Amino acid sequence: MLKNFWYACEFSKAVTNQPKQIVMLKQKFVLYRNSQGQVIALKDQCPHRGAALSMGWIDNDCIRCPYHGWQFQADGRCVDIPSNAPETPIPPKARVETYPVQEKYGFVWMFYGDLPEAERPPIPPLPEYEEPGLHHLFYEYKVNTHYTRTLENSLDYAHTRVVHANSFGKGFERDQTIGQYEINVEEFGASSTVVIKQHSRPKGFLKFFHHSGTTDVTSKISFYLPNINKMEGYFGGGKLVNFGIHIPIDETTTLIKRIQFRSFFTYSWADPVFQRSNLKISREDAVVAESQYPKAIPDDLTDEVHVACDAISLAYRKLRQKYLKMGWGLESCESKLGNSNGNLVQPSSAALVN
Repeated sequence: MLKNFWYACEFSKAVTNQPKQIVMLKQKFVLYRNSQGQVIALKDQCPHRGAALSMGWIDNDCIRCPYHGWQFQADGRCVDIPSNAPETPIPPKARVETYPVQEKYGFVWMFYGDLPEAERPPIPPLPEYEEPGLHHLFYEYKVNTHYTRTLENSLDYAHTRVVHANSFGKGFERDQTIGQYEINVEEFGASSTVVIKQHSRPKGFLKFFHHSGTTDVTSKISFYLPNINKMEGYFGGGKLVNFGIHIPIDETTTLIKRIQFRSFFTYSWADPVFQRSNLKISREDAVVAESQYPKAIPDDLTDEVHVACDAISLAYRKLRQKYLKMGWGLESCESKLGNSNGNLVQPSSAALVN
């Protein structure tokens, strides 16, 4: 797990003026909206007796603890302790850790790390979110393995015909050759494009949107640290884009939140059909991902065998290693982070690794 990045932690529509707990990076956070509609993010733990603030309530844009009613501002400072006499000073340590927040592309993004604002990596671009003619579908699912495995699964060209033989992968030949392809590596991510020849009709309802006979499919795959993937498919005049966030809950659990964009059958009433198809494909991937050992991808690049079609996932492993070696792994930052200015984070549990 990495620090110093923006983590998309929840869909924007799921955050209201009622406290909502989210679990990420082996920790618990609470989100809520103030009267201006801005999202506030705090550690979900009262400094008094450790109660979950997400069980409390919002009072004048502040959050109240459900145990003793302590009131905390958006900056984490306690401003009221009901059991104290009015003239009693509030202890300086009566404060909750807070986190910078942005809203973009239908997600709430929370920065986790110790970099000053000007040095933080940007949220990656997603032009499809504003592209006319594309229909949006939001969905999520959970996989019982490390996020590095689910992310790498989304970068894999070669598994489609094998793992997804009973869904959209039916139109690909099982022995489809995927040779060397170019990788465009950037500071925080990479992308690659492969053209798959002679693709025939997929299985299931997608066959109705596929031209008869065979066609070429252009597939572009990209990733962005720490946990983002994007898949773009172009076939027979149609366009299908899938933008995924692989949220690390802990070392063995990942919550994946996705937006699918499609240029065909762009009716909201058709969403349940696409939803069922997406979840079927997700389950096919999960069965394999949950079987992989070790749960996380190995830190040593030589621990597993690589071939030509693994170039994009190998680029991910190398780039991840680069930032781990820079000290951006959570294990190395545990004793260095604090909460002095609301931008610094102190992990609340044992050292987080990988």
